[in-house]
Amino acid sequence: MENASKALLMAAGVLLGLMIISLAVLLFTNFGGTSSQIHDNIEQNQISQFNSQFTQYIGKNNVTIYDVISMANLATENNKYYEFSRTANMPTGNDNYITVILDGTRIEYGTEETNENITNDYNSIIADRVSQISESNINLPTYDVQVQISDVTRRVFVVTCTQN
Repeated sequence: MENASKALLMAAGVLLGLMIISLAVLLFTNFGGTSSQIHDNIEQNQISQFNSQFTQYIGKNNVTIYDVISMANLATENNKYYEFSRTANMPTGNDNYITVILDGTRIEYGTEETNENITNDYNSIIADRVSQISESNINLPTYDVQVQISDVTRRVFVVTCTQN
């Protein structure tokens, strides 16, 4: 009888140990899934914040050349960060290169241009648009902004600005 009660106690100990191990495995898998969900949410928020720097201009009727140059400068900084050079081809959306098109002309840059050259080019574009102001039209030209978002990276990869 004494051996039977010891055997029952040992069996109960083994079952209790298996239950504790099962609970630990269950908690580990649940917390692992939650962690990946949190990481995905953080990544999606970062992409949304990045895209909003370009998409905030969509549908606005008061986008000026200064806003367009700001977007081009942001795109240039992005392209330099990812060490992309400006290629003759349009990007495919498979990478993080961002193209900004102003009235059919690309105005963003990559790693091959110096900051001084980029600043001079942007100042030249601004001066050209400011020179369009006349006595009959005292306002800066405004632009319509359209963006394309990549299916692969979920980031803006083309910004098209056309004068209204």
